[in-house]
Amino acid sequence: MGTSHLVMGELTDYLTGQILPDTHDERLIQKISKFLVEEKGFSENDILTRKKMALTVDGKTGTTTVHFIIRIEGIAFAVILYGPGSIVTRQRPTLSVARLFENYIIPFSVITNGHEANLMDTKSGKVIGKDLNSFFSKTEAIDRLKDISLETLSNERREKEQRILYTMDILTENECKEFVCKTC
Repeated sequence: MGTSHLVMGELTDYLTGQILPDTHDERLIQKISKFLVEEKGFSENDILTRKKMALTVDGKTGTTTVHFIIRIEGIAFAVILYGPGSIVTRQRPTLSVARLFENYIIPFSVITNGHEANLMDTKSGKVIGKDLNSFFSKTEAIDRLKDISLETLSNERREKEQRILYTMDILTENECKEFVCKTC
C-alpha cells in the first residue's frame, strides 16, 4: 500500500484554514501552498485551491481536482497540479486542464510531485522550467501577463482535450479505485 492514503491524523490547510486528513500527499500539497505564498509572493486571495472540474465524454461524467489556480487581477495565469510519482506521465493531462478550465487557455501550467516540477507553456506544451523555483513570482507573473493575449480553443479542439483528460485522469483514477490486490 502506498503512503498517499495513510491517514496520520488531521492538519490545517495553509490557504483556507480547513481541517483535512493528514497524509503524505497532503503534506506535500501544503508545502506547495507555503512555497507559493512565502517564496513567490502570492497572497491567499491570488490562489484558488481544490477546484473540481467536471467532464462529460460520450455521456459518461467524472470530475478531476485542480489543486491550484493562480489568478492575477481576476485572470487565471497558471494551473498547478499535484500528483505523486512520475511527473512526465502527468504533463499531458495538466495541459488539458489548463486548456479547458476557463473559456480561454490558461497561459502556464505546472505538474509537480512536491519534489520535482515541470513548468509548461500551455499553448505550445513545451517545458520551460524544470523545478518549482522556475515558477514565476507574483511580480514576474504580473509583468508576463501584460504581454499575453488570451486565446480560446475551437470546439473541436476542446472536445479532443476533454477526451484526453477524461482518459488519462478520470478513467485511470476509476481503475485504481476498482483495483483489488488478489494477494491481500
